[in-house]
Amino acid sequence: MKTRVTELFGIEYPILLSGMSWISVPKMVAAVSNAGGLGLLATGPLSSEETRKAVREIRESTDKPFGANLALMFPGAAENAKVLLEEKVPVINFSLGKGDWLVKRAHEYGGKVVATVVGARHALRAQDYGCDAVIATSHEAAAHGEALTTFILIPTLCDVVKIPVIAAGGIGDGRGLAAALALGAEGVSMGTRFMTTKESQLHNVYKRLSIEKDATDTLFSDRFDGLFCRVMKTEAAEKAIKRGLDLPAAFFNAREITRQLNVPFLKVFAGVAASGWKTARQMAFLANAFKAIRVATEEGDTKEGVLPVGQVMGLIHDEPTVAEVVERIVAEAKEVQRKLAEKLD
Repeated sequence: MKTRVTELFGIEYPILLSGMSWISVPKMVAAVSNAGGLGLLATGPLSSEETRKAVREIRESTDKPFGANLALMFPGAAENAKVLLEEKVPVINFSLGKGDWLVKRAHEYGGKVVATVVGARHALRAQDYGCDAVIATSHEAAAHGEALTTFILIPTLCDVVKIPVIAAGGIGDGRGLAAALALGAEGVSMGTRFMTTKESQLHNVYKRLSIEKDATDTLFSDRFDGLFCRVMKTEAAEKAIKRGLDLPAAFFNAREITRQLNVPFLKVFAGVAASGWKTARQMAFLANAFKAIRVATEEGDTKEGVLPVGQVMGLIHDEPTVAEVVERIVAEAKEVQRKLAEKLD
């Protein structure tokens, strides 16, 4: 397959792995890159030392292009960004912040930078300061999509930006890839489909649930992590959304996070406090969500754990290898193309 995305990143298929915390680890990243796509390392839960180690582990496992993502508002993001730039990671994907400085530094060594966006205004801004592509996260997606669905968001962005648009949300098979390309996207980014694979670090309890549940079994709310976020519908998720912000828990969870990221708690706390109530409230939400996602992903905890998933969960019926997922999707997309050609002839 040949699109602007395959040429931009030097990959065989226009399929990206979403950077999912505790799931998009070196083994998974390398598996997607070795299968012909582009694996993205999730740096959110990693200290700078862990990020450097992970990048080098990926390089030992694949000679194919790969990338890493950064949520710029998270503690430790600046330190992780420095590592990615020093290690000359081929592709850097950022979200939740302005990444113009990343573009400048990555372009100095020939790296590519991709912004994750949810609308035209952010896509145009990313294009203006030199991003090489955008990942467009739609309403159907896991975690942080907003109001527009894939069928509207993708053509909307393709009409206003010149850089490649990568579709994220509602894509888990070859039909989705073919549809995204028909809408004008140059590639797709998938998380939910890849999280239920043999190489995935997702706990088996949630792999099983993702197969058993259907497309209606998700919740979409801004009361889980302070942003509009889509998660698997479980009793724990319903409780977390009903409860909303728990400030005392956020304080202790924030201390745990800073220890994990090896950043000074008092420095982070002072910076957040000085940023105003709106930002402090958002960071408190994220501290609680961080722990809920971790215990779901790593421990299979169904009492306190909450797992971000997309509506495409309803299309998942098995647990193949990453290579089998990619091969299947490419074959299905080509079959869709053949059938469409017959219909449109």
